[in-house]
Amino acid sequence: MLTVEPGKTRIGWIGTGVMGGPMCGHLMDKGYSMTVYTRAKDKAKPLLKKGAVWADSPRAVAEASDVVFTMVGFPSDVRDVYLGERGVLSGAKKGSILVDMTTTEPNLAQTIYAAAKRKSVHTVDAPVSGGDIGAREARLSIMVGGDREAVEAVMPLFQALGKTIVHQGGAGAGQHTKMCNQIVVAGTMIGVCESLIYGHKAGLNLEVMLSCIRGGAAACWALDNMAPRILNRNFDPGFYVDHFVKDMGIALDEAKRMSLALPGLALVHQMYVALQANGGGRNGTQALMLVLEQLGNTKIARA
Repeated sequence: MLTVEPGKTRIGWIGTGVMGGPMCGHLMDKGYSMTVYTRAKDKAKPLLKKGAVWADSPRAVAEASDVVFTMVGFPSDVRDVYLGERGVLSGAKKGSILVDMTTTEPNLAQTIYAAAKRKSVHTVDAPVSGGDIGAREARLSIMVGGDREAVEAVMPLFQALGKTIVHQGGAGAGQHTKMCNQIVVAGTMIGVCESLIYGHKAGLNLEVMLSCIRGGAAACWALDNMAPRILNRNFDPGFYVDHFVKDMGIALDEAKRMSLALPGLALVHQMYVALQANGGGRNGTQALMLVLEQLGNTKIARA
């Protein structure tokens, strides 16, 4: 099995967006050489200035790398990046390790694992939670699926990206765990937004209210990080609504396959679909407040 070592192990990174860019940068800061590819080359400029080498396709990244990370958008992107004519698997060398950190379908992770195994290539599915803040500060939660030997080999790289790293099981287990995470996030986000709109209608100073409930049973990441953005009318993406709708759709599809009813998730999913329909797909997930404001014919503001 490959031994990962700064200055020796060649890393490839595909997808340098809001989260992928800073994550890639952390590995470069640890002394790893880096080959990058992303659909919009402009997004890779900070990494190229830092010393990364540009490749013109996922295949070219794999050909130049011992370990390849991918952080793209949708399952269709993952399928193309790995299984397409110029995809990673067409250029991956025997014994190399491919790590998909995109949130995608568990069965797709298993499909890629099987295709890679036929080429004696190792794969790991490792979606993350923590948003843009966690990516920038290298304190993501990383949910890992794959063979233990491959996971242990890339653990030093994960440790440069996150603070909570847990091997959940075989191929696809990381993706199933991320679905559990997104179900909680969906319920929490609507709770935060409804709390703020209720407090506003009740005439409370919302910042004072938040300072109190943050110390009780309501304490959570979303209250600390998303509520202040909502109060500032800052709906810029730490995580895109479009991607969150995709994640919830995957979870609902998996639930249907397992004959599970998840009515809370289904409700929040529909509200986010309404946000998309009104042009909010490229906003951050905290923009759910815009839907609730429309329903309540009100608009929250700082006291």
